[in-house]
Amino acid sequence: MKEDDFLMLHVVLLEPEIPQNTGNIARTCAATDSVLHLIGPLGFSLDDKYLKRAGLDYWSLLDVRYYGSYLEFEEKNPGGCKYFLTTKAKQCYADVSYEPDCYLVFGKETAGLPVPLLKANRERCIRIPMTDEARSLNLSNSVAIVVYEALRQMGFNGLKTAGPSKA
Repeated sequence: MKEDDFLMLHVVLLEPEIPQNTGNIARTCAATDSVLHLIGPLGFSLDDKYLKRAGLDYWSLLDVRYYGSYLEFEEKNPGGCKYFLTTKAKQCYADVSYEPDCYLVFGKETAGLPVPLLKANRERCIRIPMTDEARSLNLSNSVAIVVYEALRQMGFNGLKTAGPSKA
């Protein structure tokens, strides 16, 4: 993110378990100038080859921050508008008006976000629509869907929206 831009989106992963998902999310964050917050315990090593492979050569473009717990994350990031992604929410992600500097909080692949966290933030819980038969979407796909909706609402500030005029 360039210092003269006001927009910064934050992607928060609480206890991610699958390195390939986190690597793909890292690429999305790098491509959109979004900050990636990783909250442990992680289900993999940061040296994991699958994590690095999924992130390709984007790691140098990424602002990634690490925390040992959700409490540490909250202490280091007080305030700020936070949205909690869950299949248990009644509100659709596309019906929210995202604000600059907001945090999109996602849970681990196998269990989602902890129920006490969801209950404490019920009015900020949002979901991606899907059929009743589907349990959930892939975490990296979910992050991409919501990140791009938030950025669309904010006019894709700072991002290149058109390719070269000659193909």
